[in-house]
Amino acid sequence: MKAATLPRVTIYNLASLDGRVDRVADSPEAMLLYYELSYHWKADAILAGSETIFVLGGHEEEEMAKEEPPPPRKEPPPGTEGLIYEPRPLLVVPDSRGRIHNWRLLQQEPWWRKIVVLCSKATPPSYLDYLGKRHLEYFIVGEDHVDLRQALEELKARYGARSVRTDCGGRLNGVLLRAGLVDEVSVLISPTLVGGRRGTSLFEEGEIESGGEFVHLRLTHMERVRGGFVWLRYEVAGREAAPE
Repeated sequence: MKAATLPRVTIYNLASLDGRVDRVADSPEAMLLYYELSYHWKADAILAGSETIFVLGGHEEEEMAKEEPPPPRKEPPPGTEGLIYEPRPLLVVPDSRGRIHNWRLLQQEPWWRKIVVLCSKATPPSYLDYLGKRHLEYFIVGEDHVDLRQALEELKARYGARSVRTDCGGRLNGVLLRAGLVDEVSVLISPTLVGGRRGTSLFEEGEIESGGEFVHLRLTHMERVRGGFVWLRYEVAGREAAPE
């Protein structure tokens, strides 16, 4: 059982029937449905992977990284106003290595009220200075990497975050599961097959034959939604060592 100091964490992904999360995101219709369903949680914070944010594109030039006020927030695109709820969630992004430099683009988005960056003691001081110039809140949790358990505790203590929904790929999903930090796994299954051996899978949780563990789930919701998509929700029931 998770400690009471931790918020409830839901992993939420859009995936093809064969478990790929990269190619299905190319469909605007699928992404709209994905975010429509995400409204169900009205999460206090959205935990996004640094790679997810990094690939959004956009990179500030060094000479532009000067102190200036946050940019004005954009209006939501037509037809998406109903996806916003109040109070708007935090956007929380682990970036221990200081890779992300498109924060001004993210600060303009209407979907969240504030951005919080998770750093570690290994984060370059110059990057922390850059975050300060961008008026971004950050806190340091962990030595060489971000300690996600401590980060979740801080989110609840500092911001009162009682629920967290992810918006990330298989790597961060796997780290959260492996650390025992996940309460719910929710997947919107696209009626597509991607195939191939490359790409991003739903969970990178470690191979069973190399000493990993099963993660047992309990189905709590199954719904056919428009366009042949299927929405599955599971509670994380526990873990069991893989057979030898």
